[in-house]
Formats: sequence, structure tokens, C-alpha cells
Amino acid sequence: MESHTVRFTGKACPVLAADVYGPDLAPSVLLLHGGGQTRHAWGDAARRLGAAGWHAVALDLPGHGESAWIDSGDYSVLAMAAEIAAVARTLPRPLAVVGASLGGLSAMGSLLLAPPLRFDALVLVDVAPRTERDGVERVLRFMSSHPEGFASLDEAALHIARYRGRPFDGAREGLRKNLRRLPSGRWTWHWDPRLLEPAHDAQRRDASLFERALGDWHGPTLLVRGMQSDVVSRDGARELLRVVPAARWVDLEGAGHMVAGDANDAFTDAVIAFLDEVAPPGSPADANVRTRDR
Repeated sequence: MESHTVRFTGKACPVLAADVYGPDLAPSVLLLHGGGQTRHAWGDAARRLGAAGWHAVALDLPGHGESAWIDSGDYSVLAMAAEIAAVARTLPRPLAVVGASLGGLSAMGSLLLAPPLRFDALVLVDVAPRTERDGVERVLRFMSSHPEGFASLDEAALHIARYRGRPFDGAREGLRKNLRRLPSGRWTWHWDPRLLEPAHDAQRRDASLFERALGDWHGPTLLVRGMQSDVVSRDGARELLRVVPAARWVDLEGAGHMVAGDANDAFTDAVIAFLDEVAPPGSPADANVRTRDR
């Protein structure tokens, strides 16, 4: 299934880029990638969701990919959530939000906005209110290393492979979607380095903030955890289920923190099965009418 690119206007971001798959007026799935990634991380999953009848919107988060950088450098959870909400409120309802890592934190943060973002189902991808310090530190080391960029796409692929603990099995040319070329000829990540400022990092590790966000959330919730994840432990998953008793949790074999990249087919199968059960395409009334949050 082919996609088309749409550019939304956020609250502080004049441009938020997204690839859209599936029927324009079908129930929506908003896909929010992890920190340092781009919307292309969802390529296969978004394509399959569109083919299954969903209006799948894979968004470049603020400061990532082809979306604008926030002038103020404010990439706090609530600032990110406000940008996401500006997009989500334009989408056909019902609306499911799928968020990996930073995207999942931002989705949870949107429940703290005034007014909160209203959506109908939530999928958290290897993220929960309580995360493991060592795993988070490893992600940050991966993102912050090589500030000078890479001499070649091969060098960038080697860096990714070392983080994932497995050979890089994708086409090197595909990395052009996640990297940008500097005038010097070197390749650097396609995101704003201010994302890693210590104040933002500290807030993202504040479990109480996200537990408070989920305190009044009672909608269908699925946690998709990589079985080898060092970011969300089994204890962290159990704690999420305590905060959201109706939530479900599935572990994917062969996957670490980068779940969709490590086990894409199993991940997409789990998400489609969950969404088809809790909000099947075309089933809710007024699915063909665009509505906005009140």
C-alpha cells in the first residue's frame, strides 16, 4: 500500500510531517516513534494497518526527521504532548495512539494537558511509567555518541548493530531516512540535539508523572514489551498493570527495546489484533465524520 505525506501545524512547531496510509475517513491510528528515530521506523507496520482498513498516521515527532525543531528548545513531556495533540485533534475518530519509548511517554503526557487529549485506545511499545535506569542510560549513550557524525552509512550501521547486539540487516541506503548529510559530507542523526538536555531527561524518568497521567485513564491499553528489553522490566510491566488494571501486556520473543525493528511482523500482528478487538475499523458510529476534541 502506498502512502502520502501530510504536513500538520503544531502548537509551537510550524511543520509536523507524517506519512499516511489507508482510507482517509477510517478510524485513526497515530504512530509515535521513539527518541532519535523518524516516522520511517513504522513503515511496515503503518502499511499493514492501512491495508487492514485503518487511517494510519506515522508522525515525525517535534525535532525529528522532517518535522520542525522547536525554537525554544522545549522538548519536555508536556511540550511534546501539546504538539502531538494538535495533530491528533484533526484526525478521524475513533483514535488509537501507538507510542514507542519517547512517543509513548508523550502519549501518556497528553493525558495531563488542559484539556487532556482524548483517544480511544493506547498501545505502549516498550515503555511504561517505571523504566530501568541502566537500560535508559544505554539508550542515551547510543544517542549522544558520535556528535561529529559518521563518515559513511556503513559506519552508522555498525553503530546501530552494536547497540542492538545483532548484525544490521537492512539496506544501508535506508539509513538516509534517519540521517542527514552535513556540508562536510559526514552523516548525522536527523533530530535536534537539545532533546537530550538534562532537564528533559529527568522529567522523562519521573515515574510519578506518568502514573498520575494514567490515573484517570480507563481505556483499552496494551503494553508490547521486548522480551530482551533492558528498559522495561517485567516488574515495570506489572506496575503498569497495577496503575491501569484493564491493561494487557505481551512480551515479544527476539525483541529488545527497538521492538518494531526487532520483531516487526509479530509486533504488527499483536497491534492489529488488539485494535481490531477494541475498536474495529468502521464499527463505531460516525467513523466517517471528522470530529475534534471538545
